[in-house]
Amino acid sequence: MNSQEYIEVSVKIDPYSDENAEILMAELEEFPFESFSMEQPYLKCYIQKDLYSQQDLKVVLSGLDQYGFTTSFTATLLPATNWNAVWESQFTPIVVDGKCTIKASFHKGLKRTRFNITIDPKMAFGTGHHQTTYMMCRALLANEPEIRDKVVMDMGCGTAILAILAAKMGARHVYGIDIDAVAAISAYDNARSNKVAKRVETYCGDASLLQAGKYDILLANINRNILLQDMATYSRCIRKDGLLFTSGFYVEDMPMICTAAKTAGLEYAGHDSIENWCCVTFRKI
Repeated sequence: MNSQEYIEVSVKIDPYSDENAEILMAELEEFPFESFSMEQPYLKCYIQKDLYSQQDLKVVLSGLDQYGFTTSFTATLLPATNWNAVWESQFTPIVVDGKCTIKASFHKGLKRTRFNITIDPKMAFGTGHHQTTYMMCRALLANEPEIRDKVVMDMGCGTAILAILAAKMGARHVYGIDIDAVAAISAYDNARSNKVAKRVETYCGDASLLQAGKYDILLANINRNILLQDMATYSRCIRKDGLLFTSGFYVEDMPMICTAAKTAGLEYAGHDSIENWCCVTFRKI
């Protein structure tokens, strides 16, 4: 990303909870924020200076009364920073269950595993360090026979770690969708650098792009509210006996996720958790 001026928007949430911060993030998804940080009582949001609109932000924040919390915000111009250099100093390689290594191009001399993924993300969009991404990778690895020669959809693909892993595991074709255009482009670039671009397609958009009955596997590492909102759509687009892998929510949210999935014609097939984050697998019945 090189040197670039960014705006840090600090939104104070009253009362603060991680759930309210997640709701706010979901409401801000249509804006070109590149990363978020939960720092009680604030949700801090980062955006390129030229893309920031205070008026548009005010409009969104004024419509949050329905959720039972109020907000106020300040915007601060950050000095020009070489974000790539910052990211390089913070990104360490990740190995998932001894089978999958996620690293950057500047990591050299690492021991190879069965699946090796090299990513060069922008300022954000995921490097595999987050518990939810780790668990989604682990779920894929645990279901390798189900992935081979199948059609996979990665919703909210970000840097395309999951899409690339599915392709390397032998998926016949993988689609990725992200609401952020920069993420969609970054995802394809990463697929190409990992030599799976012929089997990976990425698009900018939301669940409205999904096609009914087309996918054997759907990956949705998003957030609780989007999962609940789009569960029926996910179910319609998964073929019979296909799998839905979900994450991006807390263990205490699992009952409502399972209820929504059951209502949509999906049955519980297993779950995982790390530090109160949850990953649940469902099967289309």
